[in-house]
Amino acid sequence: MLTNYKKSFLLAILLAFFTGCADKDAVKEYDKPALYWYKNIIKSLASSNFDKADNYYISLRSEHMRSPLLPTATLILAQVHMEDETYLMADYYLDEYIQKHAAGEKIELANFLKIKAAFLGVKDINKDQKLMIDTLKDVDAFTKEYPNSIYRPTVDTLKVRLHMAQYLLNQNISRLYGRIGKDKASKLYSEKNAKSALNSTDIEAPQEGFLDKLFN
Repeated sequence: MLTNYKKSFLLAILLAFFTGCADKDAVKEYDKPALYWYKNIIKSLASSNFDKADNYYISLRSEHMRSPLLPTATLILAQVHMEDETYLMADYYLDEYIQKHAAGEKIELANFLKIKAAFLGVKDINKDQKLMIDTLKDVDAFTKEYPNSIYRPTVDTLKVRLHMAQYLLNQNISRLYGRIGKDKASKLYSEKNAKSALNSTDIEAPQEGFLDKLFN
């Protein structure tokens, strides 16, 4: 997954783009109470204007870093971006929440949401191999840290489904190498699946939307 520095840098670029190219969404007000910014975040989200909500969030964070409304706004924006399928932004807000606001059970919830966002962010098993591997590492870390979590059944399910995706990927790569005469490479990927607890009869590959269908 992206490092915190890279994610912050990317978010800055995205927000600069939104501010520069979408003038109608730019926030041109300053020095307002925290409640003012919070209400405008909620109002913007209610009208599905997520770019403007992000800009109001920047104002809230900049002017009221210690406001008790900031943690709530951060988590709300993370969840809304997940629903909007903008998973990179969701991951950014979840990192903000974990690093600056969360404690106790809230950290557990945020880490669970990060895993769910990463899982849903895998759209193409051929292109998102690293994301799948990183997410599996995060799953293992979560289950080690929270063995009795109320989210454990869902996390375990996501783990199995990611392994299913990897199994299909290995199978496809093995067949591809076999077709072009790369027998050693084909055997390598076949052996990876041979070590798996899964087998091909456990998995029925859909034509499209593989991980979405698994999650649903």
